[in-house]
Amino acid sequence: MSELVRVAERESALTPLGTEMVAALGVEAVVAYGELTLIAPRENIVAVMTALRDQFGFQQLMDACGADYPDRAERFEVVYHLLSLTRAARVRVKVSTDEVAPVPSVSSVYPSAGWFEREAFDMYGMIFSDHPDMRRILTDYGFQGHPLRKDFPMTGYVEVRYDEEQKRVVYEPVKLAQEYRNFDFLSPWEGAEYPAPVLPGDEKAGAK
Repeated sequence: MSELVRVAERESALTPLGTEMVAALGVEAVVAYGELTLIAPRENIVAVMTALRDQFGFQQLMDACGADYPDRAERFEVVYHLLSLTRAARVRVKVSTDEVAPVPSVSSVYPSAGWFEREAFDMYGMIFSDHPDMRRILTDYGFQGHPLRKDFPMTGYVEVRYDEEQKRVVYEPVKLAQEYRNFDFLSPWEGAEYPAPVLPGDEKAGAK
């Protein structure tokens, strides 16, 4: 399938409002999961969001979150979800970034974005320039790493507990109570092959 055919199919899937927004904003667009998704240049995100609010009537920022794709050159996506009450319409806006390149904060356009951007910074390590209060929001200020990155270990790096003797919270390296075990998920009716001695109950597997 040629690129022209792909573009034609993509444009035919857009609603008239979507086509108008793509032309006015100069962004790419796809329809994903039944919803219009605009893919904006990182450096233009404030202008795009301002136009969506003032020109197209998307008054509410419902959510802003992150996504991690480690295999990409720019591994992170910031995803914004907007709602227009007057048009009864929703739109999704995406920008890409990495661990270093900052994304301009849209908190000046949608004040609620301040909280969402702090969460993306805390969970993924994304940086938002011109943010009024770029601090962690869910983890402790001394927390190491960013928990929602795909390369963050599931056990974490440290564990927190309250020390009764010191009367304060202390941080310690993670200590697993037991080593990881390999579990055998075969059906017991099929009879798993265990080394001798035979586990209780397994002798019934061979009974006729």
